[in-house]
Amino acid sequence: MTTVHRANDPLLQPFQLKHLTLRNRLMSTSHEPNYHEDGLPKDQYIRYHEEKAKGGIALTMTAGSAVVSRDSSPVFGNLHAYRDEIVPWLKRMADACHEHGAACMIQLTHLGRRTVWNGADWLPVVSPSNVREPAHRAFPKIMEDWDMERIIADYADAAERVKEAGLDGFELECYGHLLDSFWSPAINDRTDEHGGSLDNRLRFTFQVLEAIRKRVGPDYIVGLRLVADEDMEKGISRDEGLEICRRMIASGHVDFLNIIRGHIEHDGPLSRVIPVTGMASAPHLDFAGQVRAETKFPVFHAARINDVATARHAVAEGKLDMVGMTRAHIADPQIGRKVAEGREDDVRPCVGATYCLDRIYEGRGTACAHNAATGREATMPHDIPTTSGAARHIVIVGAGPAGLEAARVSAERGHKVTLLEAAPHAGGQVRLAAKVKRRAELIGIIDWRVAQLDKLGVDVRYNTYAEAGNVAALSPDVVIVATGGLPREDGIAHGGELATSSWDVISGDASIGEDVLLYDDNGAHPGMAASEVIMATGSKFEIVSPERMFAPEIGGLNLVPYVEKLQGHGAAITTMTRVHSLRREGNKIAATLTSPYNDAVIGERLVDQVVVEYATTPLDDLYFELKPGSRNHGEVDYEALVAGQPQQVVRNPDGAYQLFRIGDAVASRNIHAGIYDALRLCKDL
Repeated sequence: MTTVHRANDPLLQPFQLKHLTLRNRLMSTSHEPNYHEDGLPKDQYIRYHEEKAKGGIALTMTAGSAVVSRDSSPVFGNLHAYRDEIVPWLKRMADACHEHGAACMIQLTHLGRRTVWNGADWLPVVSPSNVREPAHRAFPKIMEDWDMERIIADYADAAERVKEAGLDGFELECYGHLLDSFWSPAINDRTDEHGGSLDNRLRFTFQVLEAIRKRVGPDYIVGLRLVADEDMEKGISRDEGLEICRRMIASGHVDFLNIIRGHIEHDGPLSRVIPVTGMASAPHLDFAGQVRAETKFPVFHAARINDVATARHAVAEGKLDMVGMTRAHIADPQIGRKVAEGREDDVRPCVGATYCLDRIYEGRGTACAHNAATGREATMPHDIPTTSGAARHIVIVGAGPAGLEAARVSAERGHKVTLLEAAPHAGGQVRLAAKVKRRAELIGIIDWRVAQLDKLGVDVRYNTYAEAGNVAALSPDVVIVATGGLPREDGIAHGGELATSSWDVISGDASIGEDVLLYDDNGAHPGMAASEVIMATGSKFEIVSPERMFAPEIGGLNLVPYVEKLQGHGAAITTMTRVHSLRREGNKIAATLTSPYNDAVIGERLVDQVVVEYATTPLDDLYFELKPGSRNHGEVDYEALVAGQPQQVVRNPDGAYQLFRIGDAVASRNIHAGIYDALRLCKDL
């Protein structure tokens, strides 16, 4: 991109929000990465947002959401905005972002019914009415007058803390939380002055806003992240949502609207608010644009706007003032800088894997499927530094995600890299996963790395089956075995040879029977991907799993499209059951089912085909062949690895090379694990 083009790029134009000049149109909307320490945004939390500021973002919004009251029990790793102790940590975060030219805001909320009663301080969950939220299952206490009074005061106190900390502003969360529960006819069935008419249903929110304005003054920036159409029966309609927007603007208390369409009380509708891979890109962008057109007011929005072209379109067409690329910045916090430098093709793509949010909803910290530095900024670099030592020859075997990342990082370090791959193309198991049409975007994990290796001049040799002799003949200083794994074949105790592997189903190498049983003893994406391929043929279908919880390795958002297909197909789902043995019975296969709790036989199925998914077993023959000739005999110093220090183990002083293995060549795990293996090993070579 030329200087002239950059000057005219809609994404790079500044935006004036009240007194605040935002340097471009890129933002990360509020979300909770679960990096807190005791409810406070300490070092890890600060570094995570600072990295986006360094990467050129205009506005990073923190916390999704920070809770204003003690009875808003944190369930997403929420920050504690009701404590004075948060102020100095917020100040450090704001200062860090400001130092790099980015604005920093926060989201405040009372979770209302979207929480649990048996967490934190075991206080009752409150809501305008006694309507349970399915996701968190609490039956809320109906709010009394004194509940409203104290929560209004809590909002004002939290707002004052935010202003004292030097943040540029904040937004109130009004979708799926307390404030909009008053708005929604599907939730609010009160008959007092807070129920019935729209005036009454908005009364509590205006009381909160008035209390906040009295505390922070008229000049401080306050916005709303609000639902303008709940898209559900009895919920807030589009017309009523627009009227709510108009009334909020007319109050004079609000400086921007961050638009949401949909409802989130369980995983199904939540996945339509926050779409995953295979779902439509930017599904609510046009709706947000309609709100902006009708209100003529600053509008922000985020919902799977995961590429620069769509973001640019949103601004160029006047649909948005600020574009939320939240998961995209988890994948690559340097989007703004790369666009400004004319390096859009270097932006690491968000492929919609949504590993980030699935981990949050399981109470763990955010991690990107293919950027292992995110959230680990203290120890893992986003920009790989050049080695201060001598360049070495690194030979890597296997061009799956782990091997490609090892090659990329090693080349960035300045080493000579040779990458050997037996197949005619890169990808490994990711290429297999991407064969399922709905998950085709996953190939971006591979394509981005292949393009980076091309720019770095890495010697990639496809159709090359590596053996110990030809690896050693390359005179490597370091050998990294990233050969991945093959399907495990021991998932069924007896007669397992009669089964078909999930890999053969996904790849298309196996024909599909008319009546199929899939035994999933892994509970991750491969089994579910195979189920989609099977159902596409119209076969009668059943999944059997020994787990008490279905597909335990797949987070709630990613599980939604699988379950929709299973239920739409009429597939049977049987949990807490093992397939113990298989035997031929005529032209059918008889599967004996047993209990994982007492091994008792509990049934039998007679089907045309049994498909088995039982993870992978390491493809490690080459590693063990190379081990005797290595200096370290393959040993990894875990203390040094975790501390970010070079590997210096010497078990064989006469060895010719260091030897390591990464990814599924070690053990069956996932994409992120293999990429993290590669990054933390190779960044110190």
